[in-house]
Amino acid sequence: MSRPSASVRTAVVWEALRDALEARARDTGRTALEVLDTGGGTGNFAVPVAQLGHRVTVVDPSPNALFALERRAAEAGVAELVRGVQGDAHGLLEVTEPGGSDVVLCHGVLEYVDDPVAALRNVVAALRPDGATLSVLAAGLGGAVLARALAGHLTEARQTLLAADGGPGESESTPRRFTPERLTELITETGLEVVSTHGVRIFGDLVPGAPAEAEADAREALARLEATAAERPAFHAMAAQLHVLARAH
Repeated sequence: MSRPSASVRTAVVWEALRDALEARARDTGRTALEVLDTGGGTGNFAVPVAQLGHRVTVVDPSPNALFALERRAAEAGVAELVRGVQGDAHGLLEVTEPGGSDVVLCHGVLEYVDDPVAALRNVVAALRPDGATLSVLAAGLGGAVLARALAGHLTEARQTLLAADGGPGESESTPRRFTPERLTELITETGLEVVSTHGVRIFGDLVPGAPAEAEADAREALARLEATAAERPAFHAMAAQLHVLARAH
């Protein structure tokens, strides 16, 4: 089975996740892992993970997203490996098996839930206790402030920064954003060990010509730059997203 590819925007996350899946498979001696993707929507990660031969359960509150997931999995030839369940992070343990997952994805969830601490505890409770892996992807504060400031939207930049300090934000629908320190703190408070932290889309939202329709050479150069900077802590604070891998003890 061929390995799926990743876009420039998700390449850093995908490479780290694929390595984590391979490591977990080696540790357990099982080639087919049980993967839970909470908030997985239409399967941006679930379907590529299934293409590697793993069984993936996607929990998402949107029936339309789950319908699109089913169609996408069928088109990719992995329908038998992907299962969609309607639910959310707060009710996760009502629709999935506690302690039953080798790898849990929590991508784009903590920004929107009412209580990120409670949601994260539920997600962690779905992990097997023998070294299972959690992958968290969340919006970064610094990247949002920097992008607005460089675009000339200085008032919005300040409002975004104030919202993180408990002041008035941009709007009630604006997602929650995290500093690298706060996100890793939330994860370690659940008892997990943080394995790695990556900055995602450090330059992609700032560099002119970075969209997907840019020339292939430019996309490749951007991907290499993003990959080189992703693991360097000095750049984490300016990333549009933060990706953390953590392990259960």
